[in-house]
Amino acid sequence: MSSRTRIAESEKITINVGYVDLGQMDLLVDEGFYSNRTDLIRTAIRNELALHREAVRQAVSRRTMVLGLRDFTRAELEAVLAAGQRLRIHVLGLARIAEDVTPKLAAATIESVHVLGAFHASPAVRKALADRMQT
Repeated sequence: MSSRTRIAESEKITINVGYVDLGQMDLLVDEGFYSNRTDLIRTAIRNELALHREAVRQAVSRRTMVLGLRDFTRAELEAVLAAGQRLRIHVLGLARIAEDVTPKLAAATIESVHVLGAFHASPAVRKALADRMQT
């Protein structure tokens, strides 16, 4: 994969934090518990996810979701089309549709898309699948 097509390994989010919480966060950073606010927030998120790890595992199993990264290539979608099948995409993590997949191929082979995390596809493919995406 070239540096031009490199995919980010994380997703940026924005949160609103109350002034008192923000002040406490800054105090913990000043006291050396964390290197910065981002470090504190990432640690807090990881701790919460670890606390609920079993619940997540059970939900993933119950919902028959792929956990992690799932790439859908043009060759894979062409094979699905040739077999007369359709995909139901269920991913917890990152689902990616290859850049060389056409909107027509995606529409012909993908029945539904449910991603908890991030979904990367060209704008044209996203538009072709808009009515099949669950949020």
